[in-house]
Amino acid sequence: MKMLHKIIRLIATGESETLDFKQTISDASKIAKTMVAFANNKGGTLLVGVRDNGSIAGIQSEDEKYMLELAAEFYCSPKIQLEIIEHEIDRKIVLEAKIKEGTDKPYFAKGENDTWWVYHRVKDQSLQASPVMFQVLKKQNKGQDQLYAYSFLESEILNTLKAERSITLTDLIKSLKIKRNRVVYSLAKLIHFDIVEVNYQQKLEYYTLKL
Repeated sequence: MKMLHKIIRLIATGESETLDFKQTISDASKIAKTMVAFANNKGGTLLVGVRDNGSIAGIQSEDEKYMLELAAEFYCSPKIQLEIIEHEIDRKIVLEAKIKEGTDKPYFAKGENDTWWVYHRVKDQSLQASPVMFQVLKKQNKGQDQLYAYSFLESEILNTLKAERSITLTDLIKSLKIKRNRVVYSLAKLIHFDIVEVNYQQKLEYYTLKL
């Protein structure tokens, strides 16, 4: 019995937090968003030459390799190291581009008008990081692994979440009547230490106590 190609098996798992399909790459800035989202999360794999439905389209490998390398080098900051593997399946070329979890978060992608934005991975989407998630990513570089005591504001946030169960940043700020930047920083700290979790509804962030 012939064993299925590893890329076919990978495609069968579907797009996810760590896997993304691209039929082709025509814009380095767009692919940079996915790259930094992976680097800001757990890492991931881009399969180039694969349609959204999982069927294999194939690509012109040198053109696509150039776009991947261009994006990683000039449209990501810090620069992202790629491992690119070429696979031939049914006489079609698929590129497997592996991106490791970054060690210098947050990573930025260059957008329109030379602006730089942070993205992170949520399920099978690359979303622009909110102010809270931006601070969470920054904290991941500091190596703190334990929270010994809650500040007054952190305690107030936890008490509010106990009462509300799930709340947006805007509603949390209204409830606490405390300056936005202070709430953002304290909330990010609680998320970093796995005390509060983030859930998404139509790309809007909701915060709840971790069960």
